[in-house]
Amino acid sequence: MNRFSVGLLAVLAFTGAAAAGAGSKAVAAGGSGSYIVVYADTVDATAKTAALARAAGVSPKLEYSAALKGFAADLTAAQLAAVRADPGVAFVSPDQPVEAVGFVPLKSGETAPTGVRRIGAATTTTTHTLSKARVAVIDTGIQLGHPDLNASNGKNCISSGKAIDDNGHGTHVAGTIAAKNNGSRVVGVAPGTKLFAVKVLNSGGSGSTSQVVCGIDWVTAHGPGTRKNIRVASMSLGGGGANDNNCGHSNSDPMHVAICNSVAKGITYVVAAGNNGTNFSTFVPAAYPEVLTVTASADSDGGPGGTGGPASCPPSPGGADDTSAGFSNYASSSDAAQVAHTIAAPGTCILSDWLSSGTRTISGTSMATPHVTGTVALCLNDNGAAGPCNGKTPAQIISILRANAASHATPANGFAGDPNHPTGSRYYGFLNDASTY
Repeated sequence: MNRFSVGLLAVLAFTGAAAAGAGSKAVAAGGSGSYIVVYADTVDATAKTAALARAAGVSPKLEYSAALKGFAADLTAAQLAAVRADPGVAFVSPDQPVEAVGFVPLKSGETAPTGVRRIGAATTTTTHTLSKARVAVIDTGIQLGHPDLNASNGKNCISSGKAIDDNGHGTHVAGTIAAKNNGSRVVGVAPGTKLFAVKVLNSGGSGSTSQVVCGIDWVTAHGPGTRKNIRVASMSLGGGGANDNNCGHSNSDPMHVAICNSVAKGITYVVAAGNNGTNFSTFVPAAYPEVLTVTASADSDGGPGGTGGPASCPPSPGGADDTSAGFSNYASSSDAAQVAHTIAAPGTCILSDWLSSGTRTISGTSMATPHVTGTVALCLNDNGAAGPCNGKTPAQIISILRANAASHATPANGFAGDPNHPTGSRYYGFLNDASTY
């Protein structure tokens, strides 16, 4: 079974080393291993899974019914052949790796973090109010009961029990989205917004496509119109893959199938571009055109102008103030489809909540992503008032945020690497802006 993971800089991005490790675990096309079985849309999933269990001795580890129909299981070569031969099965895909993106030097403190200030969600003295649009954090879980977070248990796709964070990454992401304005620690982009913990990565930050699909499936089942009414999903994780421009049906990608079906239910997905320093076309879910993909910029002072010192928090490579982060993946400026779902946000030396109700400083596109997630929540709803994204489809919401970012990209407010200050053919997008929501 292939994996996703989170950890230090050399581990967190889906680097060549990580890819090589994943490849060593890959299953052969017809051999035994871990697989995701996807049914045709017309199939009764419960009945079909029961039938396969009886006929082929299949024992599902995870079952899906909302984002797609099917299951994940370890299959022998004989079981795999039997499953593939079933007329109700659309395709069978080997489980693939995913990973979170970030690296962890420690910094404690209590402030409106630089990234939150840089996108206009707070100043040194003021901050946004909450959004009533609910957000799912698909990650390592969240520290439930953290005094700085309004977080509830959602789904644990790793093991039984609650979606409790035993790594720290998911809690950090949650803090940037919605840490409370309660006089301690840090504030997030949309302070106090309701979050749901969806655990798809373990204590080492590792997981698999089947577990990520499990998380997407749960979010889809609790999306718009349900009691939980989740409107936004944040995914600071990823792994190797590609966009087939057919929602995963041409290249048998179950995560792409699941996200497309979830987006069709009205859920906006905000995802990390990855930390390879390369085009995100080979990194999923970043490559999927149905999501809003977030690249990272470097910021050290929470303000524009490039007058701060280097963004340095070892072992982060840092970077000059108001430049594109050197580790960040990017789109190609000549690829209109990539450009259409790309936006930038601060991703270096980001202070946020951590385990044991503390704080830490981390860098990565994982840290850029929640700045945009919180902004989507505010665009949907600001302290109970409908925002400009309310009633819009996820595709329209992506367009609104990108247009708003472009409209605020004055020469004084941009960064070296944005479309007004290009770096060759690399496209990082305009800097996300939350000041108008």
